[in-house]
Amino acid sequence: MDPNAPAISAAAGASLAAAPAPANGKSSSEAAQNFESFFLSQSFETMFEGVGTDDLFGGGEGENIYRSVLLQQFAKVAAQNGGVGIAAAVQREILRTQEVK
Repeated sequence: MDPNAPAISAAAGASLAAAPAPANGKSSSEAAQNFESFFLSQSFETMFEGVGTDDLFGGGEGENIYRSVLLQQFAKVAAQNGGVGIAAAVQREILRTQEVK
C-alpha cells in the first residue's frame, strides 16, 4: 500500500464497489449529468467564496448557511441546460467502458 495515497474508508470503498453500473444510455446520461452538476457546484462554491453578503436585502447567518444549497441548485439547472460539456464526455466514457466489459 502506498503511504502517499489518499486514505479511503472501508465504507466508502464498499459503496463504490457496490454501486451498479448504468445499464443503458438513459441512466448513463443521468449519471453523467449528475457528475457535471457536482463538478459545477464545487466550481461555483470556489467562485462565490469571495462574494460578500448584501446587508440591504439579505446577509446574516441564514445566507451563509443556505448559500451552498443555492449554488447546488444553480449547478443542477446549469447541467440540465447543457452545462459546460462535461456530461457528454463523461457519458461517452461510461458507455465506452461498458463496451469493454
